[in-house]
Amino acid sequence: MSGSEASPSGPDLAKGVFLADIPAAGVLVGHVDGAPVLLAQLEDGLFAVDGACTHYGGPLAQGRIAEGVVYCPWHHACFSLRTGAALTAPAFAALSTWRADIEGDRVFVREKSELATAKPAATTATQPTRIVIVGGGAAGFAAAERLRGLGYKGTLTMLSADADAPCDRPNLSKDYLAGTASADWIPLQPPEFYRDRNIDLHLACEVVEIDTVARNVATRSGERFPYDKLLLATGAEPVRMSVRGFDRPNVFALRTLADARAIIDKVGTAKAVVMIGAGFISLEAAAALRTRGLDVHVIAREQIPMARVLGPELGSAITRLHQQQGVVFHFQRNAQGFDGQAVTLDDGSIIAADCVIVGIGVKPRIELAQKAGLSLSDGVLVNERLQTSASDVFAAGDVARFPYVTELSRVEHWVVAERQGQVVAANMLGLAQRFDAVPFFWTHHYDLELRYVGHAQTWDEIRIDGSIEARDCTARFFRDGMLLAAACIGRDMECLQIEAELARPRAHA
Repeated sequence: MSGSEASPSGPDLAKGVFLADIPAAGVLVGHVDGAPVLLAQLEDGLFAVDGACTHYGGPLAQGRIAEGVVYCPWHHACFSLRTGAALTAPAFAALSTWRADIEGDRVFVREKSELATAKPAATTATQPTRIVIVGGGAAGFAAAERLRGLGYKGTLTMLSADADAPCDRPNLSKDYLAGTASADWIPLQPPEFYRDRNIDLHLACEVVEIDTVARNVATRSGERFPYDKLLLATGAEPVRMSVRGFDRPNVFALRTLADARAIIDKVGTAKAVVMIGAGFISLEAAAALRTRGLDVHVIAREQIPMARVLGPELGSAITRLHQQQGVVFHFQRNAQGFDGQAVTLDDGSIIAADCVIVGIGVKPRIELAQKAGLSLSDGVLVNERLQTSASDVFAAGDVARFPYVTELSRVEHWVVAERQGQVVAANMLGLAQRFDAVPFFWTHHYDLELRYVGHAQTWDEIRIDGSIEARDCTARFFRDGMLLAAACIGRDMECLQIEAELARPRAHA
């Protein structure tokens, strides 16, 4: 988790507040029985909802309020102030709603209400009888959850190659690996979630064929599942090392819960770990393992880690933070071999390693799509509704290449995958939604939180205001004068405001 738990502030709403004290725009922040509550005055009445985000408990009072919606400052989930409904990922559970009773010139909030928070039903007269989801990651889970939330009553089958149920993957390289989050906290939902919603979840189930003519999928075990609509959410897989020695049992990737468990089991008796690669996952894992007290070496092909995404200034600042915490970097070096006890670099130097974690990137899992004859280009090509070249087949998450602003993009971010899954669910039921959400991700290194909105594959200008060292700054990325993305440290509200700016239609986009 990131940040600190939302704590009660403002007046005790159970004791009442004056109507005149409730702002016409925004919310009045208070509490009831110690729990934070937001009291909003909208054009159709007074509404009160919980003040802590249902994702990680972020303080919604510090978020953005617009058009009856509150946006979480931490990870940009949003909720209806009228119904408490979770409108977009990464939050799925609704906020509790409270009764707001007007007595004279005062308002009292004393107890929770029974206000329904169901999402609107689908508009098509005929729903698909059978929906199959291939993949058990962010996009697949979000699609299944939203389908039932939209009132879909048909057969819903989820086929996941993973042995574990859908889990909170961003935390695998953060608190879980550091040992500060329990294993019970990692699954996105307990087994009864799938049972109660009639989601037929098959684990360790490898799909080997999609027949778009007969409209069914085949598994390695020989089963066939017919579909009317199909979501391909196979995600991406780690790029493997091709040099000698990196197929040993003490060499790991970090993609699944099983990967994280294996690493945790190994580092329990380890003293030194070598990370191959210096991307976000590798450096988050480096921070987590330093928290455990291990010696950590990072082999980086580049001179400045993460500069390709964040630019040289922010990349250098995060690198310095890791160095201050004891991480040793080997810049512009490549690993040439591993004998099980030490890694040899291309300059001949040798680094002792009880285990190695390889994080040199991922590639989209496109084999199924390729065999099915779907259109491909660094992923599965989809339109603005996330449909593939086969109209009954949709793709979402790391495998999907979709139109964003002026170009096609494939974005490997957890929240993007979840939001795409939610849009696919609506479109499978005929709601004809365009996926136009602004990409968002966050990264955590020791006590530094960085949030990034937008998507800049390339840029020609970076404008930084504030102080990186003081953890109070925003870096804006431009190309040909157009704002494409921004990275913020210590400026959560500004990050939300930039997200809103990027979401507006742009005449030259």
